[in-house]
Formats: sequence, C-alpha cells, structure tokens
Amino acid sequence: MLDNHAKLVKVIASSAGIVGRKKLQKIIYIMKKLGYPFEEKYTFHFYGPYSEELSLRMEELTNLGFVSEVKEKKSNYYQYRYQVTEQGEDFLTHSPVKIPEVDEIVSNMKERSSRFLELVATMLYFDDLSKEEVEAKVQEVKKKSNYTIEDMQEAWRFIHELKH
Repeated sequence: MLDNHAKLVKVIASSAGIVGRKKLQKIIYIMKKLGYPFEEKYTFHFYGPYSEELSLRMEELTNLGFVSEVKEKKSNYYQYRYQVTEQGEDFLTHSPVKIPEVDEIVSNMKERSSRFLELVATMLYFDDLSKEEVEAKVQEVKKKSNYTIEDMQEAWRFIHELKH
C-alpha cells in the first residue's frame, strides 16, 4: 500500500540520512532516470527537475513518524536533514518492497554538492537531445548558474560512472 513511501525510506536509510531538500529531489530524480523504480512525476522547475509528489510523500513520511526532518540553520539559510526513525526502520522490515541495491549510488551522490546534482539532473532531463544540444539547453535554462564547460564535462563523466 505504501510501496512508494517504502522506497524513499529505503534510500534515506541506506545513506544514513540526506541533507537538503534539493539534494533529495535530485538524488531520486537521477535514480529514476537510471531505471530505479520510482514513480514520482517531475516537471522542470527553477532548480531543475522537481516533483511535487516527492515533496508530499516526504511530508507524509515525516507525519507518519517514519522519517525525521530537522531544520538546521546555516550561515544565511536553512537546510533540512532527513533521517529514518525507529518507526521507519520497523516499517521497512514489514514492507514487501524490493528495490535494487542503492547504498553505493546514493553514497556517491551524497558526496556531491546540490549544485552539481542539479546540473546532472538537468542534463538527464534533456537526455532525448544530442550531447551538444543538452549543453546548449543547460546554458539556456540555467544561465544564472554559470556552469562551465569543465562542470559539464565532469557531469558527463559522473553520468557515465553511474550508468556503468
């Protein structure tokens, strides 16, 4: 019944927590693009691909007590830390949901900045275009982010690593 919720809890549990709403959005989107069984619908938003469904599911998970959301003050902004609670761990033990091994891929993405994951997710959003068209589209839609050619080369390398 709560299969989609269980998948999210499993991702957060596998990584000992995720810091940042934007980072969580991008991790789930990238995993979806890599073929992991996430069903959330995404649209293109100010910070790249965004899912209102994912935001609502996370709110439900915190309301159910399966995931804790802690608001932390940084120098000039707030960020949110998501961690699985004991109730969430218990929920996972009773869930029949199967998801391919996620520990390594989530850990790999967690080490990257939200800005970098935003670039990767944006590039994957336009993956029906050629490499050159993707890069031009990124420069167009993310103009204020000032992504460099080196940033995009690193993102292509990262995408290649994730797929293999």
